[in-house]
Amino acid sequence: MSIATQEQTVVDKVEKRLYIGGEWRDAGEGDTLGVEDPSTGEPLCEVADATPEDARAALDAAAASQPEWAATSPNERGEILWRAFETLNERADELGLLMTLEMGKAVAESKAEIAYSAEFFRWFSGEALRIDGNYKIAGNAASRVLVMRQPVGPSFFITPWNFPTAMGTRKIGPAIAAGCTMVIKPAQLTPLSMLALAQILEECGLPGGVLNVITSSSSSAVAAPIIADPRLRKLSFTGSTEVGRKLIAQAADNVLNVSMELGGNAPFLIFDDADLDAAVEGAMIAKMRNIGEACTSANRFHVAASVAGDFAARLADRMGSLKVGRGTEEGVDVGPLIDEDQRSKVAELVDDAVGKGASAVVGGSALDGAGYFYEPTVLDDVSPDARVLKEEIFGPVAPVASFGSEEEAIAAANDTEYGLVAYVFTRDIKRALRVCEGLETGMIGLNQGMVSNAGAPFGGVKQSGIGREGGNEGIDEYLETKYVAVNL
Repeated sequence: MSIATQEQTVVDKVEKRLYIGGEWRDAGEGDTLGVEDPSTGEPLCEVADATPEDARAALDAAAASQPEWAATSPNERGEILWRAFETLNERADELGLLMTLEMGKAVAESKAEIAYSAEFFRWFSGEALRIDGNYKIAGNAASRVLVMRQPVGPSFFITPWNFPTAMGTRKIGPAIAAGCTMVIKPAQLTPLSMLALAQILEECGLPGGVLNVITSSSSSAVAAPIIADPRLRKLSFTGSTEVGRKLIAQAADNVLNVSMELGGNAPFLIFDDADLDAAVEGAMIAKMRNIGEACTSANRFHVAASVAGDFAARLADRMGSLKVGRGTEEGVDVGPLIDEDQRSKVAELVDDAVGKGASAVVGGSALDGAGYFYEPTVLDDVSPDARVLKEEIFGPVAPVASFGSEEEAIAAANDTEYGLVAYVFTRDIKRALRVCEGLETGMIGLNQGMVSNAGAPFGGVKQSGIGREGGNEGIDEYLETKYVAVNL
C-alpha cells in the first residue's frame, strides 16, 4: 500500500457525522466544515458542521441518559474504560497517523500522545471503583453523619487542537468513571481524532447517549444553548485564558461547576550549580514537545548569568540539528504549526524580540513553501520588555534571559498573570525546595522537562485555570458531595 493510500484509508475510516444519542447523523442543516493538512495546506476531508439545534439535541441525549448511566455499576464503567485503554494502544499506529495528518506533529510524537491518552482511561478505570464517602458519629452522639459522593450530572467539554485525543480522554475518563453523561465539542481544526475516539468507545460498549460529539465551525454558536440550559451541571474547557474568562462568565448564570485549564507562560529556571547537560535535555523536552504548541511548553528560559551563554549555545546546537518537515516523513522531528495565523504570531514575537536587542543564535524565520513551518529558534540576550517573555509563544522558539540571584529568578518567573507550570534545574536540594515553594504555579518539573502524568493532578493557579485533571483529584471534579444527617 502506498503512503498516500495508507493516509487516505486512515481518514476514510473515521465517521464524519455528529454522534448524538448513540447514532451517527448529519448536521441539521446538512452543512460541513473542511479539515486540512497543516503541512501542505491541502484539504483532508469534510465533517459535519453542527447547528445550535444539534447542540440542544446532544444535551437532550445526555440528560435523558444520565439517570440510567449514574445507576450502572462501578465495575461496568471501569471495564469499558479498560477496554478503551487496550484498544487505543492496539490502534496507536493508525490513530497516530490520523493525528499527524490533521495536527502536524511527527508520527512518533502522535503515537506517544495516543499512549498518554490511553493512560487516562487506564487510571480512571481504577478510580471508578474508589469513589467513597464516610460514616461517623456526630459530636453529641445523638445522630450519625453519612457522606456520599454522586455524579455531578450532564457535562459539556470543549477541547483544543494541540492534543486532540489526550485533552479529550482526561475529561471523558473521569466523567465515565464518575457516572456522568457528556457532550464534547472538539476543536474545529482537529475533529478527526475525537470522532475516531467516539467510534472506539462505542465499540467498547459505552451506551448511546453517554458520550455525544458535535463538530462545528462556530464553537460559540453551539456552546451557548448548552451552557444556558439548566440541565447542564458541569463545564470543562481547555484553551486560552481569553476564551476561558468568557465561558466562566456564561457559566455563572446557572452556577455551573467549572474546570478550566487555560493559558501558560512557563518559566524554565537554570541555576549556576545545575547539570547543564541535564538542563539542555530537559529544555528540549519542555520546549519542543508538540512543536512548542503546548500550554506546558517552556516559554522563557531564565538562566544564571554565569552559565547563560553556555546554555544558549548548547541549546542552539540541539535545536539547529532538528529535522523540519511533514510529520509523516522518516526522521522528522518538527512538523508544521497548526495554521498561518499561529505561524504569523510566532514570527511577530521573534521580530519584536530581535528589534529590542535579542540575537537569534539559531533559526528566527518562517520557512518558504507549502505548509506552516517555522524554524526551531533560540534567542539570546532577550530584553525584559520583549513580548516573547510576556506572551504565550505556542511555537518552536526558546528565548533566553539571565538573572543574578535566586530572588531575582523567582521574581522573574512569577512576573506573569499565568501560573500553570514551571521548570527548575539545580543540584542544591535546599534551593530546590525554596524555589518550588516560592513559585506561583500549579505544577513544577524539578530537574525534568515533563510534568504530564495521568496519575497526577494537572492544573494551574492565577489565570491558568480552575480545578485539576488526572490523579486522585481528577474524579473529584465530576462528583458532588451529599450529607445525610441520620437521627438515632
